[in-house]
Amino acid sequence: MNKMIYIVGAGPGDPELITMKGDRLLQEADLVVYAGSLVNEKILERVKDDCALYDSAGMNLEEICKVMIEYARAGKKVVRLQSGDPSIYGALREQMEILAEAGVSYAMVPGVSSFSAAAAAVGKEYTLPEISQTIILTRQAGRTPVPEEQALSSLAAHRASMAIFLSIGMIDQVVDELRQGYSEYTPVAVVYKASWEEEQVIEGTIADIAGKVKEAGLKLSALILVGPFLGKPISRSKLYDAGFTHGCREGKQCE
Repeated sequence: MNKMIYIVGAGPGDPELITMKGDRLLQEADLVVYAGSLVNEKILERVKDDCALYDSAGMNLEEICKVMIEYARAGKKVVRLQSGDPSIYGALREQMEILAEAGVSYAMVPGVSSFSAAAAAVGKEYTLPEISQTIILTRQAGRTPVPEEQALSSLAAHRASMAIFLSIGMIDQVVDELRQGYSEYTPVAVVYKASWEEEQVIEGTIADIAGKVKEAGLKLSALILVGPFLGKPISRSKLYDAGFTHGCREGKQCE
């Protein structure tokens, strides 16, 4: 009888940022296929002694799915351990389609994304009253293209809070496109390996961030945060304002 394949988000890097459910499934797994250098190997210390481990960094899509399907059909518990949250830049859809075609059941277990860990690293909140109420998660077009209408230059026009994945090696192109919407003085933070022991934060503006990134030698594993949310807030939220009433204040019972 087939067992479920669990696609688990390992979190951004800190081993303690995997969810309790993900941790339990990892400890119960007979096979773990993990995403190479993107997953902190300290997380793998949780697996049982007889668990088979496969690093997917050197495997292609068919090889990854083949070993998972074989173990699942043998009645084994399988964990596909993805970095961050599986639903964001996880190259996941094609894996799920192959599993479905093979008649193997699967379930996703969410994880903490690096964009959340990056906000924690800089001590900022993406959403601020009258400054930004929208978060854009995106990437610069490179070997993998993006739809024309979703180019950074178009998204920059919204001047929203933005987290740019998989683009640090193209920092010059990123800055050129961001200039189409943001001013030169817009704050930018680059977070390398958010939540890892090696975490590093570089702060600047549209005008100077490219030079700072090159000086630091960052080419991989860094998230680019852009927007006025990185500056000083202008106004406070109404949520905890003494003059703002709602269903849980002024003696009213919360529903």
